[in-house]
Amino acid sequence: MASSGERTPEVARLLDIVSGSWKTQAVYVAARLGIADRLHDSPRSAAELASEIGAHGPSLERLLRALAAIAIVRLRTDGTFELTPSGSLLREEAPDSLRAWVIHWGGTCWPLWGQLLHSVTTGDAVPASPGTAAFDRLASDPEAARIFHQAMSQITRLLVGEFVAAVEWAGTRKIVDVGGGSGELLVAALGACPGAVGILFDEPHAIELGRRNVRAAGLEHRCQFVAGDFFEHVPEGADTYLLKSVLHDWNDERAAAILASCGRAVGPASRLLVVERIVPERFGESRDEQGVACMDLHMLVRHGGRERKEAELRALLSGAGFRTAGVKPLGSTLAVIEAVPAGAQG
Repeated sequence: MASSGERTPEVARLLDIVSGSWKTQAVYVAARLGIADRLHDSPRSAAELASEIGAHGPSLERLLRALAAIAIVRLRTDGTFELTPSGSLLREEAPDSLRAWVIHWGGTCWPLWGQLLHSVTTGDAVPASPGTAAFDRLASDPEAARIFHQAMSQITRLLVGEFVAAVEWAGTRKIVDVGGGSGELLVAALGACPGAVGILFDEPHAIELGRRNVRAAGLEHRCQFVAGDFFEHVPEGADTYLLKSVLHDWNDERAAAILASCGRAVGPASRLLVVERIVPERFGESRDEQGVACMDLHMLVRHGGRERKEAELRALLSGAGFRTAGVKPLGSTLAVIEAVPAGAQG
């Protein structure tokens, strides 16, 4: 047995877990200060960077050393700092940028995790307060809305290739992206269906970024933008409805209301494609399982929502008048569930 003063592997692992929050904040501050964009063209010293961004030189150097320790930047022999491939993902204009997601997670979401005890003991989301940018605040906070929808766009971009490959698109003529926000998924779907048209349906503050993304993809002539509340209604007349990462934001009652709106909109030959994380029956220690657990707790503290097991998603769909026609994995934790009206043939 280890002595009481010995630093065992278990002690080291627990200390690493508990102190890991410093990494989140170091990367968040780097993203907010635009350090990656400054280092994109050429390496710079801490003093040069501090002068350009208006930071305190010695303190910025300490941040850069910390970023070097986690391979976001690299310290060169001449004392300057350069970007690593991981650090390049923090560039604003990088094709695969995650800058908005980092700012969202390290800034907007950061205060919520400090109140996890409240949510676990009450079962309630953290009450909305300045800085949390909950859904009911996005309409009145343009900057929070911009960061949030950019963050969702960047995360969605990571799975669109797998999504398009997993779905049979033959015969698709009209697609409604319900709560589609940035429009990334709709753009991908329209790209797979050259003859189809689409509707991006969400709240007004959400569809503005979607409008820009659709325009940038050259698909504006094939897409309409409709503002509305998916708890009340969903546009009718489409053969394919998309619902990505919407249900997990809400408790079962509210999720059922969204599906009921979809149920009223679909025709007998329509289908609903639901993209959600699938909670495994048993949890291990893999990175994927940790990711599901993390987002499940995040949904709890932020919205009072939850990630669900496949059987739970099937039950919600059944309760709204849908029959599950198939489930296809997207990567390791996400899946696309194809649902059709319960009375549909086949």
